[in-house]
Amino acid sequence: MKRSFLTLIPFLSACAGEPPENIGVTEDRLSPCPESPNCVSSFESDEEHSIEPLNANLEQIEQVLVSLDEANIVSASENYIYAEFTSRLMRYVDDVEFLYDQSKGITHVRSASRIGYSDLGANRNRIESIRELLQ
Repeated sequence: MKRSFLTLIPFLSACAGEPPENIGVTEDRLSPCPESPNCVSSFESDEEHSIEPLNANLEQIEQVLVSLDEANIVSASENYIYAEFTSRLMRYVDDVEFLYDQSKGITHVRSASRIGYSDLGANRNRIESIRELLQ
């Protein structure tokens, strides 16, 4: 049976999911990760979700983000960037946030999948790739 690409469009757009309601900064922190293993954050302390903040400012991070085809900066302010990353094949969307702590000279990060339970390390790998590009 032959299928046209047009029959796949509803399936592919469903992979994007709805933007989460907990995006943003509350009391100088990014939202906590859910219990599922598809999120990393520099505000988390457990091994599964914890990741080190970035030693960079938002201007440096923005330069990296604009060079990445899969990244789309949704909003930015003087101390915060919210970006969506879309996977090439399945078009899954992950939400990535950066919160600059001027007093410490670091940027906190949170990267989370919109849908699914496990991300097979994709969010951790993304942040570590950004860290490498910043060096």
